[in-house]
Amino acid sequence: MPSAPHAADFRPRPKSRARRISELVPLAVLLPTLITTGIYIFVFVIWNIYLSLTSSTLLPVYDFAGFDAYTRLWRNPRWTTGVWNLALFGLLYIGLTTLVGVVLAILMDQKVRGENLLRSIFLYPIAISFVVTGTTWQWILNPSTGLEAFVKQLGWQGFEMGLITSRETAIYAVVIAAVWHAAGFVMVMVLAALRGVERDLVKAGQIDGAPMLRIYRRIVLPAIWPVLISVLIILLQFAIKTFDLVLALTHGGPGISTTFPAIFVYDRLFAAGELAQGAAAAVWMLIGLVVVFLPVLALNWALKRRKGGAA
Repeated sequence: MPSAPHAADFRPRPKSRARRISELVPLAVLLPTLITTGIYIFVFVIWNIYLSLTSSTLLPVYDFAGFDAYTRLWRNPRWTTGVWNLALFGLLYIGLTTLVGVVLAILMDQKVRGENLLRSIFLYPIAISFVVTGTTWQWILNPSTGLEAFVKQLGWQGFEMGLITSRETAIYAVVIAAVWHAAGFVMVMVLAALRGVERDLVKAGQIDGAPMLRIYRRIVLPAIWPVLISVLIILLQFAIKTFDLVLALTHGGPGISTTFPAIFVYDRLFAAGELAQGAAAAVWMLIGLVVVFLPVLALNWALKRRKGGAA
């Protein structure tokens, strides 16, 4: 009869040298990127904060001027207008993009004909840059060359749209272009999550006689909340960093009606030669990102904890 195994037989064998080296290869490959990213994020953020506390104008001056740049920043009507524009744009952009993306995903989840073609069409805008999107919509909404001119050529001479030429409506032109650009991306993410939901839950709701709208609202959408949180975070950073879309579409005008904090930072740093004020504006944008992301992360944590407690 074979002898019983000893306790020494179950001890983990020491790793060979080749195996230890192979485990270090991924870290060695990623290390230069991690170091570069760390320098880019932390070192330059600290340098930017220090620069905002100086009296730098065209060139950096490493003195200490306190919060003078921050005080002058909030007295600048262009900055305050940009902040309000960003708040309005962010609410409309995130809300409408999420709504349109979820509705499209639910419709595509009904196994419609030509789903692959439709999915590619809806996803196509995210494949092009914001500059191309802004230029395209600038041409479409231009009264002399776009949709308004086309309708007038058909005989409706009294037709006027003027979406990007009016101070009151230009911001909504930016929202329309941004929603068109990102709605397909949201649709694909939500659709992938919908396909991962257990179909037995949907069938159980149908057997109970619940309409599909209620099934999606009460069963399906709560089941994919992690994806919805991810979508919200991605759209938040898109909104706060909006720059090239506005620059290509409206150039921040008419006047300053569509100026954004990112455009203000760019102008202060490179056009106006106000390094300290531009750095202060960048610091406020960083604070805004943190302030906006913390509630979202807290909500994500609370939902996970609730789900874990329910389990």
